[in-house]
Amino acid sequence: MINSRTDQPSRLRGVMTALITPFNNGAVDYDALAALADWQIQFGISALVPCGTTGEAPTLAWDERLKIIRTCVKASRGRVPVIAGTGTNSTELTIAHTLAAQSCCADAALVVTPYYNKPSQDGIVRHFEAIAGRVDLPIIVYNVPSRTGIDLSLGTLARLAQIPSIIGLKDATGEVRRVGEMRRAFEDRFILLSGHDASSHAFNLSGGDGTISVTANVLPHVFAALHDACRKHDWSTANYIQQRLMRVYKAFDLDTNPGPIKYALKYRRGMNDEMRLPLVPVSAETADRIRIALDRLGDPGSDVPCDPADAIFGADERPIEKAPQPLNWRI
Repeated sequence: MINSRTDQPSRLRGVMTALITPFNNGAVDYDALAALADWQIQFGISALVPCGTTGEAPTLAWDERLKIIRTCVKASRGRVPVIAGTGTNSTELTIAHTLAAQSCCADAALVVTPYYNKPSQDGIVRHFEAIAGRVDLPIIVYNVPSRTGIDLSLGTLARLAQIPSIIGLKDATGEVRRVGEMRRAFEDRFILLSGHDASSHAFNLSGGDGTISVTANVLPHVFAALHDACRKHDWSTANYIQQRLMRVYKAFDLDTNPGPIKYALKYRRGMNDEMRLPLVPVSAETADRIRIALDRLGDPGSDVPCDPADAIFGADERPIEKAPQPLNWRI
């Protein structure tokens, strides 16, 4: 049981992948998911995050969600935590999803602020209080105003940070200035995770603890190297990797997530880019842009000075062996 913020989520740092959900002829491809999860861990990812926006959670049936979480837990084999997306715009349904994730042995829950119905700040606090009061699972609050229509104030976050089982925040606003404000307000009592890939390096160089990343689905070793540089305060390497990634970020922004990342996985790893309606695969033009961006990532061109960090982008990356470790940050 976590009694204070000093007990802690020492393992909940670094790059965590917001996993896609692979489909094949309309059904979830659990074998492809397990293979993707294992590959992520081998190449330096710190946690698996299934059933989120990138995992097309709104289109998943109840039994599919449970099997996806179980598949990730089995693939992890205790090497990294599994943080299941469980948030909805119904408090009771979110509680049900979170209890189900707990029963599937997830290590934590990622709970988005209620979308569409736009509750007040007090309503948001009461929503999370109700979830925390019914579920024995660490909770990470997910703030993504571009999709939910609501934003969390610093005052609301301060109230949420007092709830023992709410251990951190995924911030997808892209507003890096918030990191310093939150770090000053919460010090080390709250884990701060970026949910916006393009600004994640600045987020972490400014005091963040890591990133829940979409792009890491296809470039796990690159993101692991980026965050390792941030952790070591190696500004030069972090800035160089970030600069090289900008073309990829721009290509992925050409269509709605997870379309671009699914196409990138098709191009790089031969995975199926099938999606569930109302989402559809990317256009041929966007696919061209993504291929070009990924190809140029490995070959910066003669006009870019050589840098020792170039090895990070090579095709000869070797997997990292990870042994199971105790999750001492459980409640």
